[in-house]
Amino acid sequence: MAKELALKYGCNPNQKPSRIYVEDGELPVTVLNGRPGYINFMDALNSWQLVKELKAATGLPSAASFKHVSPAGAAVGVELSEIERKIYFTGDGELSPIASAYARARGADRMSSYGDFAALSDICDADTARLLKKEVSDGVIAPGYTEEALEILRTKKNGNYNVIQIDPDYVPAPIEHKQVFGITFEQGRNEIVLDESVLTNIVTENKNLPEEAKRDLIIALITLKYTQSNSVAYAKNGQVIGVGAGQQSRVHCTRLAGDKADHWWLRQAPQVLNLPFRADIRRADRDNCIDVYIGNEYEDILADGTWEKFFTEKPAVFTDEEKKEWLKKNSGVSLGSDAFFPFGDNIERARKSGVQYVVEPGGSIRDDNVIETCNKYDMVMAFNGIRLFHH
Repeated sequence: MAKELALKYGCNPNQKPSRIYVEDGELPVTVLNGRPGYINFMDALNSWQLVKELKAATGLPSAASFKHVSPAGAAVGVELSEIERKIYFTGDGELSPIASAYARARGADRMSSYGDFAALSDICDADTARLLKKEVSDGVIAPGYTEEALEILRTKKNGNYNVIQIDPDYVPAPIEHKQVFGITFEQGRNEIVLDESVLTNIVTENKNLPEEAKRDLIIALITLKYTQSNSVAYAKNGQVIGVGAGQQSRVHCTRLAGDKADHWWLRQAPQVLNLPFRADIRRADRDNCIDVYIGNEYEDILADGTWEKFFTEKPAVFTDEEKKEWLKKNSGVSLGSDAFFPFGDNIERARKSGVQYVVEPGGSIRDDNVIETCNKYDMVMAFNGIRLFHH
């Protein structure tokens, strides 16, 4: 390992020179393939922290899909259902737990994950490498790679795919620094531990918090710890299903993340699962087409014969009434917020996306209104007293 590493360029190609380095010791990362840039490493180092913490909190192999220093998805290695295999394009073969985790992380918001940087808590195996090779992705960070996995990844992007190995035992200094406009900022690292102990202060009338909901709430909180604030995350079945990042208004976070969670659920509707795609349609084009089909632009874009480019026959319109009926079937969703909800309108929006379990810091002068709104819908809400702003 070296003390410094030259990068391809900074945030933009005109920002040169660019490098990463440490004042003392050696860098904990090694580039095994490719030539990462500034944003690649920002994504890699943030996402690695996320998956390492997810693994520590849940005991399960964990993965994340990052874009522009926020997660598009994060998940643990829970076995995929038949429907999940179909909407995540994994095929019918068995997958290792770490491959299942990446398939879930990548599948949460496939539009946002296009060109992602992946992070794996465990050694990257061939199953995971084969999934990565099929996706449009900029790179991956992991504590190690099997020989077969590394051989697969080195063939991606004409041999230029970024493959980074990190020392899993690396522990940074407790004080961190950042420069903005020539001025150095200093603060203690956010080393707060997020586990089930932060879910004990249940403030609603309904206090029944199942084990799966506890797991999903912890996944949402750890994801938020590495998401640009303001941020809100919806989680279900061991994965994040919607992230609202970097919004100035909290209810806008809740709406954005809720819309993504709705999209994830609508992809599982029979109307979408049975779309008659042509065999030669690429994954990215399928994702774009599904997005259009679920959205309100379908009739305008595909009604003039354009549908023939994608389908063997013209699909019926997925009506607003059908979507509403399908969305009503989603339930058991968990919701985390990186700061308190100031109004009950966030809960009203969350309910529409099947949310039944909520965790947030509390501390608003309108906490009573938020609790009352949760009680109205028999939700369970915990106040954890922890703000998780990340910038």
